[in-house]
Amino acid sequence: MTEALDVDLVLVPVDGSDESVTAVEYAVAIAGSYDARVHAVYVVGQDVSRAIEEGAVDEEEVAAEAQSFVDDTVSVAADEDVDLSTSTAYGFSTHRKTQHPGSVVLDTAEEVGADFIVVPRESMADDAGDVLAKAAEYVLLYASQPLLSV
Repeated sequence: MTEALDVDLVLVPVDGSDESVTAVEYAVAIAGSYDARVHAVYVVGQDVSRAIEEGAVDEEEVAAEAQSFVDDTVSVAADEDVDLSTSTAYGFSTHRKTQHPGSVVLDTAEEVGADFIVVPRESMADDAGDVLAKAAEYVLLYASQPLLSV
């Protein structure tokens, strides 16, 4: 006899890439099937994280861009039947060597109590802006939650 999967919260990391938009669509579909909530974490890339720490980029502008992506893409994908929460996290740190997109996704999953993770699969393009493509394998290897890579 197989145990039924109990899902209350689906975590989906996003980075502004097309792959993360696809992941959001899957996360919303899974949440709808289980009457669950979705938490989208926008993961800020290495170059932007460094630029913020060095003062070359305004942190509020980055936050506004991340919020705009979430509002325009994530919120649109989640209909009124799916509760949505969001956060933003630095994918890299110049002070913590162990902080990278994969660890940020797993740490966020623990912090928000995610029961399921939908992570974007690696992109075919070699685009430095696609932060989560670098995290997918790490999350697949180390997640304790059930997950879907799309």
